[in-house]
Amino acid sequence: MTSVLYDVPGPKAIVRNRIIAVLTVLLVGAVLGFILYRFALSGQFSAQKWGIFTYSAIWAQIFQALGKTLAAFGLAAVGSIVLGFVLAIGRLSDHRWVRIPFMATTEIFRAVPVLVMMMLLYYGLPSVGVKMEPYWAVVIALVVYNGSVLAEALRAGIESLPRGQKEAGYAIGLRKSGVMRLILLPQAVRAMLPVIVAQLVVTMKDTALGFIITYPELLYLAKQLSSNVQFGRPLLQSAFVIGGIYIIMCLILSGIAKWLEVRMSKNPRARGGAAAADTSTVPIQPGDPRLHTEGTMTEVIVTQGDEPRSRR
Repeated sequence: MTSVLYDVPGPKAIVRNRIIAVLTVLLVGAVLGFILYRFALSGQFSAQKWGIFTYSAIWAQIFQALGKTLAAFGLAAVGSIVLGFVLAIGRLSDHRWVRIPFMATTEIFRAVPVLVMMMLLYYGLPSVGVKMEPYWAVVIALVVYNGSVLAEALRAGIESLPRGQKEAGYAIGLRKSGVMRLILLPQAVRAMLPVIVAQLVVTMKDTALGFIITYPELLYLAKQLSSNVQFGRPLLQSAFVIGGIYIIMCLILSGIAKWLEVRMSKNPRARGGAAAADTSTVPIQPGDPRLHTEGTMTEVIVTQGDEPRSRR
């Protein structure tokens, strides 16, 4: 007997679903057609508005702004991951005098919006005699916010692992640092990789906020291009081109994450959590009644489950 989570649609339901699908497609097509009609009516497809992107000097400026965006994103991504690991490990400390300050720092950094942090660094610090370049204001703000978000994701990933993982590491003689580095962190990173990649995509897109503090990245250039009177103020055209570049960068980042996920799945250390936890055996005491079966000594094999698995 086969069980399903829904009722098999009958003839009337099939006809109704097909009608709804056709109406949905027609509605979406009508909306897209209306948008294209309005674009054509307002001259958005004219050669004048798109002509600005036929000049090599404009593309040189676009690539220069792209380099500025990638420079801010690259350093911010590395800094966010490092800060995330530090804050996550600090929050998991057994000592209250370590755990509470890290927890407070994480919550404060996560609560302050990125744009507010950028403006505080760029406009607020000069009032106390400290001048900061727009690049460093963007990078520091992105690191502080995204690092705190990644810290919570990593902490949740570590705490979601079975307790048997930690106990198995202690049983084979590892210290807490070794258990964290060799067993817990590899599995948590692999489990939380989609969340980490999603947050890095957010980091990349948040670099666009730097145009408010005059950082010359892609959005700052798009604003300048859209105000060009000679080419009819190509606002939508600049948004389409710059937005397409952001989409391509996000797709590349997602592809790199997929490649890392496949590579980690083929790695026995990542697949098993740690090489030590894959093949190590735990010595047993002759007098332990739990490890004897009809007078025959057994050995405990450390596995990924919650409890060690024994065999004769």
